[in-house]
Amino acid sequence: MSQFFHIHPDNPQARLIKQAADRLRAGEIAVVPTDSAYALVCALENKSGVERIRQIRRLDDKHNFTLLCRDLSEISNFARITNVEFRLLKNHTPGPYTFILNASREVPRRLMHPKRRTIGIRVPQDNVLAALLAEVNEPIMSSSLILPGETLPMTDPWEIESDLGHAVDIIVDGGFRGLEPTTVVDLTGDNPSIIRQGAGDASVFEVE
Repeated sequence: MSQFFHIHPDNPQARLIKQAADRLRAGEIAVVPTDSAYALVCALENKSGVERIRQIRRLDDKHNFTLLCRDLSEISNFARITNVEFRLLKNHTPGPYTFILNASREVPRRLMHPKRRTIGIRVPQDNVLAALLAEVNEPIMSSSLILPGETLPMTDPWEIESDLGHAVDIIVDGGFRGLEPTTVVDLTGDNPSIIRQGAGDASVFEVE
């Protein structure tokens, strides 16, 4: 069974954050709150963790995983971005957006789209997740917690424990979250392309 961490959404307890971060670094997978809904996460180099998340969500090898980053400086280590893209990211991070970008050589191949060499990047605006990322001290791999056959992500930590307590190692309870995942914006073309409308306002990326 998974361990349940009750973490205050506004004032995350440092002791619990450290425990969760240590377990991620040790190779475990977790469910964590974000600024949109809950997500499945593991450490960047955790190959078995990625496969466990694929199995939980029944994902194929074409799925774009998302790197959760603390800030723009981390993004530049894992994605090749132009000055125009940098300004766009600066104006809309942190927030409920996932940006599809051209991956740099720093990104493990298993996390990229197998043909396009792209990666999803996100800077979340959530106190609990921000504290966890700061403690881990590097980006972590994530996937929205949408179970097979469902279209909406899970939002109730107690329901998550009931359904996934046997499949994950840690559940970080940061309270109820919204029903919408992130808005996904592809920045690999000539103009931004909205792949998924979610919690973020997509109209700001429309080209007139």
